[in-house]
Amino acid sequence: MTVEACADLVRRGDPDRFAAVMAAPPAARLRLWPLYAFNLEVARAPWVTEQPLIAEMRLQFWRDMLEAPAPRAHEVAGPTHALLRDTPGLAPLLDRVIEARRHDISREPFASEAGFEAYIEDTAATLMWAAARVLGADARAEPAFRALGWAMGLASYLRAVPALAARNLQPLTDSDPAALRALAAEGLRRLALARAGRAMFGAAAPAALAGWMAGPLLAQAFDNPTRVAEGTLALSEFRKRGGLLWMAATGRF
Repeated sequence: MTVEACADLVRRGDPDRFAAVMAAPPAARLRLWPLYAFNLEVARAPWVTEQPLIAEMRLQFWRDMLEAPAPRAHEVAGPTHALLRDTPGLAPLLDRVIEARRHDISREPFASEAGFEAYIEDTAATLMWAAARVLGADARAEPAFRALGWAMGLASYLRAVPALAARNLQPLTDSDPAALRALAAEGLRRLALARAGRAMFGAAAPAALAGWMAGPLLAQAFDNPTRVAEGTLALSEFRKRGGLLWMAATGRF
């Protein structure tokens, strides 16, 4: 599969992240498309079947791909394998992303708030750091990138709560408004940490564009936690586009 085809896969399956990558410089896009196509395939794996064994096999395919000396027979594997070859330390990061998705296979509630926070860490913060790494981020920028990824991951997860509840799942350990406000506050706290460290983003700054909606969405959840269950945690198209353009132009979020 070509990098262009990876881009089309992200366009169809993850439109918000597609918009973020399109706001990045062309050279950065070529590195980010395969990573986000890989993430999309991994995130989908637990949901394309009701049979846990098949879902486990799908995730295992991607774990095996990380260690394979040559690209596996899959449309996303070739471009992803090239990223792995060119980015030292990327494979363990992607392995954490894969492992975290095993929770989705179980369909079980999170055992604790710590378990939920670890899930956001590995599915979102680790992915953000992986994106920064493929763009050459300095190791000193890891805490700031992870903080931004965690904030955006939480915002995205809260938007998905109604869809998960519609599947008869229990997506949150505590859905009380006070608990949701506290969760949003934690996301905003991490966002503040990311802002404090953004000067270290350097050439990897385009990776941060994927977090452009974190602040407004978490602010909505904090101000009115009932929006989470109502499914009204969202930005207008005008505000989404304007916020992304502002971040791309200024680096601020």
